[in-house]
Amino acid sequence: MIVKEKIHLLESQFRKMVQKDNNVHNAYLLVHSDRKGIHVNLAEGITGEMKATANQPYYVASVGKMFTAVVVAKLVEEGNLSYEDFIARYLDEDMVQALHVYEGTDYTYDIKVKHLLNHTAGIHDFFEDKPKEGKPIVDLLLEEPDRYWTPRDAIQWSKENLTSHFPPGEGFHYSDTGYHLLGLVIEQVTGEPFQEVLKQYIFQPLGMKNSYLLHYSTPIQESNYPMADVFINDNKATNYRCLSIDYAGGGVVASSKELLRFMKAVVNHEILSKEALERMHDWAKFAPGIDYGYGIMKFKSTPLVLPKRYNMWGNAGITGTFMFYHPELETYFVGSLNNYLDHRKGIKMVFKMVDALMK
Repeated sequence: MIVKEKIHLLESQFRKMVQKDNNVHNAYLLVHSDRKGIHVNLAEGITGEMKATANQPYYVASVGKMFTAVVVAKLVEEGNLSYEDFIARYLDEDMVQALHVYEGTDYTYDIKVKHLLNHTAGIHDFFEDKPKEGKPIVDLLLEEPDRYWTPRDAIQWSKENLTSHFPPGEGFHYSDTGYHLLGLVIEQVTGEPFQEVLKQYIFQPLGMKNSYLLHYSTPIQESNYPMADVFINDNKATNYRCLSIDYAGGGVVASSKELLRFMKAVVNHEILSKEALERMHDWAKFAPGIDYGYGIMKFKSTPLVLPKRYNMWGNAGITGTFMFYHPELETYFVGSLNNYLDHRKGIKMVFKMVDALMK
C-alpha cells in the first residue's frame, strides 16, 4: 500500500471511530514517521461552538507521568537526586506521618524514589482506590467542581481514607498519590514549584510554547485555540478547578504537535542520554502484556494476550490520551478522546492505526 493510501486509511478509520461513538465529543490523532514519510494530524468534534482543530491543546491525563519521570531522570543525571534515595529525606514530617501503613507496620521510611516511579511502593491511589467509607474522589470532584485541590490536599485525603497494599518493592499498584509525592520531591530538590521545573527542563528547551500545567501555570505563548473540552461522566469538566488535583500525575496540557516534539526528544536522546533512558526501563508488571517503568508504559508481545505487532512504549491516560513510539514501524502515535474512562478506547485506536500501517 502506497503512502497516500495509508494516510487516507488512517484518516478514514479515525473519523469513523469517533463519529460513531456518541460518548466522544472531540478527539485528536497524530501519526508521524520520518522513515515512512507519514505525517497525519487530525481532529474531530467540537469544543463549545468551535470545531476541533488539530493544533488545539488538550489535557493529557496520565501521559503527564512521563514528563514527571523525565524531570526526575534529569535530576539524577545532574547528580542532584538518586533513584535509591528514600523519599522521607525530601518531605516534611507532616507529610510522611503514617503515609504508608500496611497491616499495622509503617513502611513510609522504606519508600525510595524508584518505587514511586514504577508504582511498586505499595501506597494507595487517591484516584481509583475505594475509600474505607464515604465517597470516592471522583464523586467528590463532581460535587465540588470549583474546589482547588493542592497535592498536599490529595495526599492527606489518601492517608485519611485509603489503605496501603504491600511493603515497598513487593508488588505493583498504580498510584497517582505516588506521583504527587514525586512532584513534591522535585520541588524540594530544585527549590522551584513543579510547574516552573517543567517549564525550565522540558517546555522551554523543546520549544513547547503552548504547553502548561493546568491550574498551576500559563503557557510561554498562548495558543490560538482554547483547551479542548474534557468530559467526566457526561459532565463538561473543562473549566473545573478541581482538575488541579492531577498536578504531577497528569496535569499537563499540550497539543499533539508538542507532545510529538517531546516524545521524539526522548526517543532520540535529545533531552536525556541513552544511558539515562535505559535506567528508566526498570520494569514492573502492570497487567498481562503491559510493563511499567519510570513513567513509561510498555506493550510487549505475550502469548494469547498481545501480538508482537503491538510492541511499543510511551504512556496513556484515563481520558483516552496516548503517546507511543512503535520501534518496528519507527512511528509515533499521539492523541486523545478527552473522555473519562475512555483509556481502553484510546489504546484500541492506536492498535487500529498500527494495523492500518502494517497492511
